[in-house]
Amino acid sequence: MAHKFEIWKDKAGEFRVRFKYNAETIFSTEGYTSKASAQNAIDSIKSNGPGAEVEDNS
Repeated sequence: MAHKFEIWKDKAGEFRVRFKYNAETIFSTEGYTSKASAQNAIDSIKSNGPGAEVEDNS
C-alpha cells in the first residue's frame, strides 16, 4: 500500500504522526505526550477526513 500513517518520536520525546504517500510526507501532526494520543489523532483523521470540506483560499 502506498499510503500509510507513521507514529514516531521526535528529539523532544513527543510522539508525532506523519501521513506518507510512497516516500513523501504529505503532512505531520503536532507533538503528543503519549503514543495513545497519537493513535487517537490517526483515528480522528480516518473517521472525520473523508467528509471534510475543501476550503479553497486561492
